[in-house]
Amino acid sequence: MPTFIDIQKRLVPNLLDDLQQKYHILRSVRFLQPVGRRSLAQSLGMTERVLRSEVEFLKSQDLLHIHASGMSLTKDGFDILLPLERMMIEIMGINVMEDSLKEKLGVRRVIIVPGNSDDLPWVKEELGRAAIQSMKACVSDHTTIAVTGGTTMSAVAGMLTPDFASPDMLFVPARGGIGEDVQNQANVICATMAQKSGARHRVLYVPDQVSREVYESIMKEPSIKEVMALITSASIVLHGIGDAATMAKRRNTSEEDLRTILDGEAVGEAFGYYFDVHGKIVHKVKTIGLQLKDLASIPNVFAVAGGASKANAIQSYFKGMPQSSSTLITDEGAAKELLKGSSLLK
Repeated sequence: MPTFIDIQKRLVPNLLDDLQQKYHILRSVRFLQPVGRRSLAQSLGMTERVLRSEVEFLKSQDLLHIHASGMSLTKDGFDILLPLERMMIEIMGINVMEDSLKEKLGVRRVIIVPGNSDDLPWVKEELGRAAIQSMKACVSDHTTIAVTGGTTMSAVAGMLTPDFASPDMLFVPARGGIGEDVQNQANVICATMAQKSGARHRVLYVPDQVSREVYESIMKEPSIKEVMALITSASIVLHGIGDAATMAKRRNTSEEDLRTILDGEAVGEAFGYYFDVHGKIVHKVKTIGLQLKDLASIPNVFAVAGGASKANAIQSYFKGMPQSSSTLITDEGAAKELLKGSSLLK
């Protein structure tokens, strides 16, 4: 029997389109507030004329405040947004996409947030919020969480709150630094997560990419061995998935290795491994930190990556290894591209 939503879609499709547009406005204001009309129109890809009409209606319903500094949600606006989000998940078919993507990638669970982080940077905050909510079910007082670096992990850190962790929980960097901005280093992200949640953290002050000789020397250091033991015994791993070319650039990859990556048509990267669209490893960086083989013994692995441009990278990573313990947190832009399959080789 068709649901009420199904009947609405058939009989009054414009009503659902109108509802969806108002939802996107309220949701965008929530993350951008206080925000001016012009900035909001650009963010949503709407004309100022159309937005003005919608804003006036939402203001008349006491859902928006309009100040000299910009628009913000009223208390009623906040109160209506949460149930509206749950309704929109069904209307937009996100729950169906989650099931389809779970089957396609062979993962334990898929969580999709509305939007495309390629176009709307604040969608990364939603990815972070969803990741935190997902991990909550897996944490206990003495949980150790290993975290990689990157802009997406930094967004996750920003969403942590004191109610997430106990003082005995431990955050550890999953690998050394790779020469990126300091705030996106795994060490700094772990420190931020610990500070925002009231937990503990350890650091791994070593380069991510080293020669074999340096690797063997560093791994003999007692302090490094101690942190590495904590990393490999973590019960939760939280990591991003990178675009291969972007990650090679961030690592200041040598010409020889870059040629290997390009010739191998790598599209995705995680933990220093570069994958082609079929999941084949075409290059491996000698990294200090968590290795792919270590994931097999870790019960809960959370991968966070969004944006339509990340679809190939996400697909390549999940094709490259068994993912029975993995949860993917992604956005609507990446999910639609993955399920469409037009950008992926069969």
